[in-house]
Amino acid sequence: MSDEAMIGVSAVDDEVVELTDDPVAEFRLALRGAVGDWYVVHSYAGYENRVKHNLENRITSLAMQDYIFQIEVPTDLVTEIKQGQRRQVQRVRFPGYVLVRMDLTDESWGAVRHTPGVTGFVGHGHHPSPLTEDEIVGILGPKPDRRQAGGAAQAVTEVAVLDFAVGDSVTVVDGPFASLQATVAEINADAGKVTGLVEIFGRETPVELSFSQIQRN
Repeated sequence: MSDEAMIGVSAVDDEVVELTDDPVAEFRLALRGAVGDWYVVHSYAGYENRVKHNLENRITSLAMQDYIFQIEVPTDLVTEIKQGQRRQVQRVRFPGYVLVRMDLTDESWGAVRHTPGVTGFVGHGHHPSPLTEDEIVGILGPKPDRRQAGGAAQAVTEVAVLDFAVGDSVTVVDGPFASLQATVAEINADAGKVTGLVEIFGRETPVELSFSQIQRN
């Protein structure tokens, strides 16, 4: 094994693990060395970050630092479009769910379960099943970059259409069909365009329009 191919070597569970420049492999290594298992907790939708804050406070007030180690609310960087304006925000990936790394005991279970905003664990009552390593890597692990032809890494973002949905009535605000009414028939979020049905000469005609060209009525 050449020095160039290896950054370091570490033993985990009596197994020698090679550390490379692969961020996913490094994340797996850190995951195996972390104390506790990951569990999924139900919360009220929209209260995920509040539950995280409440649970962090309870860990301190109930002296549960040796049993509850980490709370995560997975998010994605999303491009929102409102009134033709684009902005990037963090959006909760799994509304109504919070991830907790903990040693499961009756006391730690009760500390989490009775946190304000928590409605229960995902699983069977007092004996929820922890997530597998692959599940945790898929949820919390580093995501591969999408690379352009020039080799520069480009973060993958999602386009969230907030102003309209299929079937909505919109007004065309720019382009040759400006001021006309249209009905959204299809949305292509990746391309940032919709197919709108515009009445031309008494007939509905499909027209391709960009997000910035329309505004919801």
